[in-house]
Amino acid sequence: MKVIGPNGIGQTQGPRQARPSGAGGFRLPGAADAAGPSQAASVSGMSSVMGMDALLALQDVGGPLERKRRAVSRAGRILDELEKLKVALLDGEVTNLDMQRLQRAVREARDQTDDPRLEAVLEEVEMRAAVELAKLEVATRAA
Repeated sequence: MKVIGPNGIGQTQGPRQARPSGAGGFRLPGAADAAGPSQAASVSGMSSVMGMDALLALQDVGGPLERKRRAVSRAGRILDELEKLKVALLDGEVTNLDMQRLQRAVREARDQTDDPRLEAVLEEVEMRAAVELAKLEVATRAA
């Protein structure tokens, strides 16, 4: 079995034909003389399983701690954007870019969550950011 990516597996090439022991493979001294020519079956597919694709797929899976670390990182990014927005509001210098960054951070976090309650909260934040962005654009046009 060969791991192709995080969601796929494929078949390996199957067993290879056995080679004669005189072909330069591993031999014990004196063993070939005592037992005569012997053949050893080759293990196929080990290089494909241990390939880079398999390692990357294993890294991508991650356990509960890895998922929690990613969730905390996403939450931290959203909180950072909210903090920047708060400072911009207090300074009276809110720009379209501030609102767009917040929307982007929330959208990315919402795409990567599987908790319906968290998804609902993120959707509300994204909707509010869209409303405020629209208000900001109208105010900019009027000025």
